[in-house]
Amino acid sequence: MLKKILVANRGEIALRVIRACREMGVTSVAVYSDADKEALHVRRADQAVHIGPALSRKSYLNIEAIVAAAKKSGADAVHPGYGFLSENPDFALACEDNGLVFIGPTADSIALAGNKSAAREHFQKLGIPIIPGSDGVVAAADDAIAIAETIGYPVIIKASGGGGGRGMRIAHDAVQVSEAFATAAGEARAAFGNPDLYIEKYIENPRHIELQILADTHGNCIHLGERECSIQKRYQKLIEEAPSPFIDDDLRTEMGAAAIRVARSLEYTNAGTMEFLVDKNRQYYFMEVNARVQVEHPVTEMITGIDIVQEQIRIAAGQPLSRRQEDISINGWSIECRINAADPDNDFMPSPGIIETLVLPAGPGVRMDTHIHSGYLVPPFYDSLIGKLVVWAENREAAIRRMDRALAELEVEGIQVTAPFHRRVMADPDYIKGDIDTHFLERFGD
Repeated sequence: MLKKILVANRGEIALRVIRACREMGVTSVAVYSDADKEALHVRRADQAVHIGPALSRKSYLNIEAIVAAAKKSGADAVHPGYGFLSENPDFALACEDNGLVFIGPTADSIALAGNKSAAREHFQKLGIPIIPGSDGVVAAADDAIAIAETIGYPVIIKASGGGGGRGMRIAHDAVQVSEAFATAAGEARAAFGNPDLYIEKYIENPRHIELQILADTHGNCIHLGERECSIQKRYQKLIEEAPSPFIDDDLRTEMGAAAIRVARSLEYTNAGTMEFLVDKNRQYYFMEVNARVQVEHPVTEMITGIDIVQEQIRIAAGQPLSRRQEDISINGWSIECRINAADPDNDFMPSPGIIETLVLPAGPGVRMDTHIHSGYLVPPFYDSLIGKLVVWAENREAAIRRMDRALAELEVEGIQVTAPFHRRVMADPDYIKGDIDTHFLERFGD
């Protein structure tokens, strides 16, 4: 087993990994910027190392500083969490070059998964259903227009080297393609340092369904069922649940097999997520690999009883998976609401500041993954996610009621949070019926 793990992240995911280490008897090392010197993950870790100023590029995105911190602390492994450097192949390679175990897939797997245009071509050859689009990077707007007229409008232009909604534009005609191409390329260059774009047919009103996989270094690979992630704003997920109210056992088995084929073709190891769009006819299309643990992993843990982060650590230590596919069963229903320091009545504008009062929900089937506390200063430098409220119940109807109860118990004073928005969703008739897709929020807003 690994003896000391440096957690190359902050916030709730850093705490999540630190807790997993503590339960496994593994020493944890936190890193922190100037803005996080009093943060809870720093206080909960066994050791902590300062890595730079508040700005991410000078701290949590600084590969040299994080590797130096790992070596200085005597860590033998690094867990990247999600975001920041978690899907950066250069970081994974730097860890390897410095004798550190990277708790995630190999640098080669990350690089192939992260290059969206190359991945499309790779999976098309495997016979995995993908959305019609360009074969690789599109060089110019005129080429994008020609492809769009072949596959039909609307189309979506995407950054080849990124995700999270950046460098992504929808176009309904040639004029919009030309405008969107220039805008998306500039945004992709600024966000990822890579202006390359590719183009796909835009599937209208689909479901966003993802499958959690685990793969070890002994050739074992399993999936843990699907998560429904369709409620989004600007391609950022807001509410997730597992299982999906739209996926039946046959489709789950078929998509699970496809997810495992994708993972094996990449020689993928550790935890990962295979993302799909599913149309109203239950035709699924592979989108991309998220080569890391996901924000929404707790809903899968709640319905399977598997600690995904501890499983990541065991895999990185060279141990085989603790379960076989036939051991995996889905028990009950779980919903996660992402609690952001943001004003849902002002277009989700971030709301940094001091939390004056905090009361967290509790009771049966309630889990709150967060790093905040009374008196905590939510800094303006990072993502606005401050917690994940997760519930479990025997069925979806009971889970919705439990989530509404838990949201009602959550009290945060001093900043705006998204809990009131989530309560409105829990009471929405379409949501209650499971009638949701990636455009749910547009209709909900109306």
